[in-house]
Amino acid sequence: MKIAISCDHNGIEKKQEIINNLKNRYEIIELGPKKYDINDDYPDFAFELGRLIRDKKIDFGLVLCGSGIGISIACNKVKNVRCAKVNTVKEAYLTRNDNDANVIAISSSMSKDKTKKVIDTFITTPFSNIERYIRRRDKINNYKEEK
Repeated sequence: MKIAISCDHNGIEKKQEIINNLKNRYEIIELGPKKYDINDDYPDFAFELGRLIRDKKIDFGLVLCGSGIGISIACNKVKNVRCAKVNTVKEAYLTRNDNDANVIAISSSMSKDKTKKVIDTFITTPFSNIERYIRRRDKINNYKEEK
């Protein structure tokens, strides 16, 4: 399984913790900055990861910023990305089971233990394939804005 992880300047340390936790179990693609620069722009890193999802080069994505909110909004601008801002293990479970999310966004300030549990739940929870969830997912994927 291929997992990409990206962040802005706020998530550099947390990104390394996550990579260290996952690298022995999954193929990890590290994106985003390697050093702190307050002038970086999280949309650039979100779009880069989103394109990998769109092009089916990775199975899942993990993104981090100060709150996780901005980077999740940016990720969702890329077609076929279903990124959820996740705060709890329950949300990580539900976003995979019900929504077939392929990216989660978390806050760089989430505790190390909680981060590990949230990410492990997200990665290991299968999509339920319930008809109504498939229909809803497909509506999102196929949406085209009317002009």
